[in-house]
Amino acid sequence: QVQLVESGGGLVQAGGSLRLSCAASGRTFSTYAMGWFRQAPGKEREFVALIKRSTYYADSVKDRFTIFRDNAKNSVYLQMNTLKPEDTAVYYCAAYRDGGSIYTDPSRYDYWGQGTQVTVSS
Repeated sequence: QVQLVESGGGLVQAGGSLRLSCAASGRTFSTYAMGWFRQAPGKEREFVALIKRSTYYADSVKDRFTIFRDNAKNSVYLQMNTLKPEDTAVYYCAAYRDGGSIYTDPSRYDYWGQGTQVTVSS
């Protein structure tokens, strides 16, 4: 069982930056692939970024967002730069046991955090 807790959301002006953090419980954090998703009002939850041995990004955030992890701290982060109003959403951290596959479908993830709100004003 893995518990995930996000933090770092808030209100920022367009062009600004935020760093989201996700703290995980458990002693096997390094064996999990970690992803970030987001969900805007009235929209489906969408993939943002994934970190395994490599990193993967949605086209909409590539070159603006960076996902990284610190296994010693059982944490994964999402550095968000050059934020746009369309980045406004609740951001979720998620995990699945890393067996080699690359998943961007939220239904393939086993564990989820409670979400943190990111609002970008124009």
